[in-house]
Amino acid sequence: MSDLDQRVTDMRKRLDPLYAEIGRVLIGQRELVDRLLLGLLTGGHLLLEGVPGLAKTLAVRTLAQTLHLSFQRIQFTPDLLPADVVGTQIYNPRSGEFAVKKGPIFANLVLADEINRAPAKVQSALLEAMQEKQVTIGDHSFSLESPFLVLATQNPIEQEGTYPLPEAQVDRFMMKLRLSYPSRQVELAILDRMALIEPDLQVKQILAREDLAELRQTIDGIHLDDKIKRYIVEMVHATRAPGDFGLDLKQFVQYGASPRATIFLARGAKGQAFLEGRSYVVPQDVKTVGYDVLRHRVTLTFEAEAEEMTPEQILQRIFDKLKVP
Repeated sequence: MSDLDQRVTDMRKRLDPLYAEIGRVLIGQRELVDRLLLGLLTGGHLLLEGVPGLAKTLAVRTLAQTLHLSFQRIQFTPDLLPADVVGTQIYNPRSGEFAVKKGPIFANLVLADEINRAPAKVQSALLEAMQEKQVTIGDHSFSLESPFLVLATQNPIEQEGTYPLPEAQVDRFMMKLRLSYPSRQVELAILDRMALIEPDLQVKQILAREDLAELRQTIDGIHLDDKIKRYIVEMVHATRAPGDFGLDLKQFVQYGASPRATIFLARGAKGQAFLEGRSYVVPQDVKTVGYDVLRHRVTLTFEAEAEEMTPEQILQRIFDKLKVP
């Protein structure tokens, strides 16, 4: 364990210059940066929900620049076609053959902006890419470059022209983050830095692709005790059968979390332990990532919506009830 402790400490220190460089551009979004790094290092896609103007695009682009990764932004609109995302075949009349034109999905970091404004066909075009790390154009399949991460933003469904994502697609996302407005002090700092006509948004490369591979290997080696594993499984099962754990929530929960949530909770807890500089997972790591991993996987009933209950309230009662190892 001493060797692992030292390795985790050394590797974690390599992220400090990365945070500092991102902080030159991004103000007051430390939790967002933490989750972006967590998704990138544990191989999980992220769904970001928040009103426009909260620096979601800026955060992703800045992260890509500091890691020297390719970045593409796709603006989802009602008239977008699947071929606009994955690519298409173009006929060459001179040669009489079809040539493949790859779409913007062929990048390391893909920002799917306002994903819930697009029709279902376009949304489903992302499924194969997100799950299988490949896309099919015509009769050919193309593997996506590693690392590959989809960061989708969606507007709150109360806004005009938005549609809820299908459950099958939502479940592909490791975490769903809810972004809120900055505080007055943070917004004042944003004003001081960004009110210029052409603010300086250039950042230096801090880490390379090879560094990401080393960081991922380190996270894989973090110790996950059997008691923590059982705690994770119980947490997921409590969303499906809350009555088995003494929780009177059956009338509020229509569907619980899938087995994919169990996997992502374990990965996320390991990643959180690494960001904290530890070589082992503690129960608080599971709780820290628990809301983001589970909130979009708990489907509420009409009764819960009528009583204005939220998935976070359900999860809070589950976390408070479960015995911590």
